[in-house]
Order: sequence, then structure tokens, then C-alpha cells
Amino acid sequence: MAKEEKADEKPQANAPDQAAAADKPAEKGKGNSIVPWIIIAAVVVVAAGAGLGLGRLFAGSKPQAAAAPAPPANQPATQTADKPAAAEQLKSDAPASPDNIWYFDLDPVVANLDEPGATRYVRATLTLEMSGEISPDKGKTFLEDKKPLLTNLLTIYLAGLNVEATRGDKNLKRIQSGICDTFNERLFPDSKPLIKGILLKEFAVQ
Repeated sequence: MAKEEKADEKPQANAPDQAAAADKPAEKGKGNSIVPWIIIAAVVVVAAGAGLGLGRLFAGSKPQAAAAPAPPANQPATQTADKPAAAEQLKSDAPASPDNIWYFDLDPVVANLDEPGATRYVRATLTLEMSGEISPDKGKTFLEDKKPLLTNLLTIYLAGLNVEATRGDKNLKRIQSGICDTFNERLFPDSKPLIKGILLKEFAVQ
């Protein structure tokens, strides 16, 4: 009977050890489950750092926008590359000479004179004396297109005159010079005057 009791006591004495042994695998499994998360976190940090570095590298290597080409040395400051001055477009191939001067007729213009209390008007028909530096063919086409502008400029100029300012040789020469300057300033602002003079075909005051 004593042997049987001892035999029964052995399993009870080993019970705590078995419970401790049963707990060890669980603790070991818990430690093993943390390791993959640590590895994943490390990979994410490394990948983020690598991505930031590549982004800066590509940003620094972006090609710079090409600088706009400088205008030619002989191009006026107010003239753009795609819109050349009228004088350059109309330039003649023949060398400039007094013998190359040509003429262009404008349509008659009637304007009221600046006379308070009276209706007085002037009728003027002009001929432009053009420089031989521009081609007659190109120049005539250019002036035909500009006729509305020239008519408007001439009407405004004449409307600023009074009867007294239209009388006498000196006044007529002054009118010719003023009209010539007005036309040149509007048609050829970036070049020397290409209208050499204004000829009066008709200048009647009524």
C-alpha cells in the first residue's frame, strides 16, 4: 500500500513543472510574433528614406527652361523678333538715290475749320513724296492698306486749323511740314522719315 501511495504522489509532484513547461512555448511564440513587425517597420523606414532621396535627386536634375534667344544686334529695342518694323519689310533692293523717289496719291479730304460762329471748311488733295529706300511695289501696297489711317490723321490735322492759318505761302509750307511729320510718326515710328515731303494737288478753303 505504501508503494501505491508513492506512485500516486509522483504525478502530483510533476504537475507544476508540466504547467511551467506548457507556459514556455506560449511565451516563446509571443516573442517570435513581435520580430516580423520590427522587420516590417525597419523596411518601411528604409524605403521612405530612399524615396525621399530619389525625389530630391530627380528634382535637382530637372532640365532648366531654355533661355529666349537674344534679338539680333541690328534690331531696334522696340521691335520684336516676330514683328519687324514696317521700314524693314518695305526695304528696296536698289540702292537709295534721289532718282528713286516715287509718289503716292491720297484721296481728297474735306474738313471743317476751327472757326467759331462760322461754317468754313477746307478741301485738300495730297500726294506723298516717298523715299527711294523702300520698294515702290511694296510701299504702294502698304500705303493702300493705311489709307483709312492717313485720311483720319489728315482730317484731324486740318480741323485744328483756322482760316488765318491756311493763308499765305509760309502757312502752307508749315501745313505741309506738319502733315509730313504726323504721317511719318505714325507709319514709321522706329526709323528715319521715309515720306520726304507732301505735295498739294488741291487746297481750297471755302
